[in-house]
Amino acid sequence: MEKELHEQYEYARRRIKQKKRLYYHFVLFVLGSLLLFVAHNFLDSTVVSDWYLWVITIWLFFFLLHFIKIFITDRFMNKSWEREQIDRLVALQKKKIDQLQTELSNDELK
Repeated sequence: MEKELHEQYEYARRRIKQKKRLYYHFVLFVLGSLLLFVAHNFLDSTVVSDWYLWVITIWLFFFLLHFIKIFITDRFMNKSWEREQIDRLVALQKKKIDQLQTELSNDELK
């Protein structure tokens, strides 16, 4: 029972750390976007008129990937999902081994 409580605690601690990093990423994204916007307007950039929009769009794409990983992928593919997949694969392997053993015993009897 103590091992299970420790695993639950570690899982909760890891999830909180992931969410904390995501929130930090969001704040950094907002502040960085504002800084890029201000820099574009005050530096009077003549290279590309909307270069800051490209940078913000790419950064937003990476933030969305981070968000999807934390709130969608990691939520459904957690430790219990991994255990279920491992148990299913082990059961399939045992079934295959049993089939091979019965085939071998049938071949030996002939």
